[in-house]
Amino acid sequence: MKPTIPKGTRDFLPNEMAKRNYIFNTIKEVFRLYGFNQIETPAMENLSTLMGKYGEEGDKLLFKILNSGDYLANVSADELVTKESNKLVNKFSEKGLRYDLTVPFARFVVQYRDKITFPFKRYQIQPVWRADRPQKGRYREFFQCDADIVGSDSLVNEVELIQLIDDVFTRLQLNVLIKLNNRKILSGIAELIGEHDKIVDITVAIDKYEKIGLENVQKELLEKGLTLHAIETITPIITLSGDNGTKLEMLKKVLATSSVGMEGIQELQTVLNYVAGLNLKTAIEIDLTLARGLNYYTGAILEVKSLDVQIGSITGGGRYDNLTGVFGMQGVSGVGISFGADRIYDVLNQLELYPKEKMNQTNVLVLPFGEKEQVYGLEIVKELRKNGIAAELYPDVVKIKKQLAYADNNGIPYVILIGENEINTQTLTLKNMLTGEQYTGDKDTVFAKIL
Repeated sequence: MKPTIPKGTRDFLPNEMAKRNYIFNTIKEVFRLYGFNQIETPAMENLSTLMGKYGEEGDKLLFKILNSGDYLANVSADELVTKESNKLVNKFSEKGLRYDLTVPFARFVVQYRDKITFPFKRYQIQPVWRADRPQKGRYREFFQCDADIVGSDSLVNEVELIQLIDDVFTRLQLNVLIKLNNRKILSGIAELIGEHDKIVDITVAIDKYEKIGLENVQKELLEKGLTLHAIETITPIITLSGDNGTKLEMLKKVLATSSVGMEGIQELQTVLNYVAGLNLKTAIEIDLTLARGLNYYTGAILEVKSLDVQIGSITGGGRYDNLTGVFGMQGVSGVGISFGADRIYDVLNQLELYPKEKMNQTNVLVLPFGEKEQVYGLEIVKELRKNGIAAELYPDVVKIKKQLAYADNNGIPYVILIGENEINTQTLTLKNMLTGEQYTGDKDTVFAKIL
């Protein structure tokens, strides 16, 4: 039987890892420039840490881990007969794979509050797991690249994160759009129609607007108990058109009686005013259907969409004022973003935007003609590496044609041929695998041509 991997997961070959590392390294470099410090957390967390933080739909997508040993020891025969897995899971599963990096980060902040300085800026690049239905751009195991600032209420942090997003995608040469909204505006809309207790149902439904269309969103809202009048009131708000200024002015009129709604509008206006003077390359658009269904957002929410490839959001985030409170630490505001590395990888693949010079793992392959030449070759690769040149020595004494094929198949741009003549004259013969040009000279001259 041919070996396989679970659906929604992927293997990556060396050339694919070179592409992924290009993405990770680009994002890491920008994180570093903006003053973020790296942390890591375990792949698994206690279920008590994870459950209830992502809403009902999120809880269903958590991968649970069976307790080690006899995991059914605490479950009675009567309980097994009921087959009520949701009730039984707490008896045979105490841990789960992390769903995202934000909730574990909130746990981290509370646990190490005496060892970190606020405002605390962290970045984290690790895999997360979701028991989702695999489809294009949606995986069960994928990497997130998060940057968060906690311990500060300032909207300057939102502006900094928007700048950071612009910087990353400019470096990756991706044409994207930043969509912006504020959870307080959504709360204001719920307040306006007298359905504030249904804010979660409303946000979950309108967040699907782009995927399922207006008619299906209205149908879902009806199923959640909203009246036709309430739905008719919401519809022109979430379908507002025009530029950002027009949308804000319209919102001010519609939500004039809602203090929380007006607060959200003011926050959105302030962020856009700051950003206006920064001359960013990425366009920003207010999108009132953007809700990012997660319960923990309380202020600004944003998503980044690729304009050249049809795929889900490739970055998302927002402000979460109350997240650490569930772990016993009140009054700590945070704002963060998460780059979806796997979706960015898919977009770059489709557009073939990887710089060729960053894809080569090995710059030079040293080709020995015989065993004596191998000994000399070992000295040469050592010298090459000392000069910062990634180099390999072909390990077997075989025909040069086979060694050249190895270089060609692995995209190695240069080879150094070592025969008896090169040893006697203390020279090296360099061949450019792209142009076919050859040059023989002393070691320093050859090294200079590679560098």
